[in-house]
Amino acid sequence: MAEGKKAVFRIVIDGSMEAVYRELTKTGEPQGAVFNSMLTLGAGTGLVRGRKMQMRTVSGKYAVVRGEVVEVDPPRRFAHTHQFTAHGDPFCTVVYDLKKVEGGVEVTLTVENIPSGTKTENEMMKGGDFILKNLKAIVETGRPPFGTRLMYAMFGALEFVLPAKSKSDNWPLD
Repeated sequence: MAEGKKAVFRIVIDGSMEAVYRELTKTGEPQGAVFNSMLTLGAGTGLVRGRKMQMRTVSGKYAVVRGEVVEVDPPRRFAHTHQFTAHGDPFCTVVYDLKKVEGGVEVTLTVENIPSGTKTENEMMKGGDFILKNLKAIVETGRPPFGTRLMYAMFGALEFVLPAKSKSDNWPLD
């Protein structure tokens, strides 16, 4: 298979590297920067290379994304493979790099091997800026912008419209 596209998104956040990294890797609560999804890990403890992972709805009933942890270097880097369960497109790789700069932390979100001409490509190209802008708001103010919070409320209310093939029962982590 030919190598896919690459997309790079950047933002500077007025906060600590630890605070930014925590928002990107926390489990057990919604990630307000990442579409209010819950990072859910396979068997074992913590984020370690090779561990299966999913981004699930807050209820846990749907696995929107599945993948595997590729790299963990707190608080500098977190990388994982990524596949939308609803699309079945090939996996791509999501990499978050954090670097201390004047004014805070520069966060670079790189998406590698995006399958060209797919729904995944369309969603990843729109999602990068959204994730970083919400990450900035959360670290700097403690919550996502109002419009994002409204959108997340709608996500919860309309979860039942997600495709049945995305149900978590169809995507075991073990």
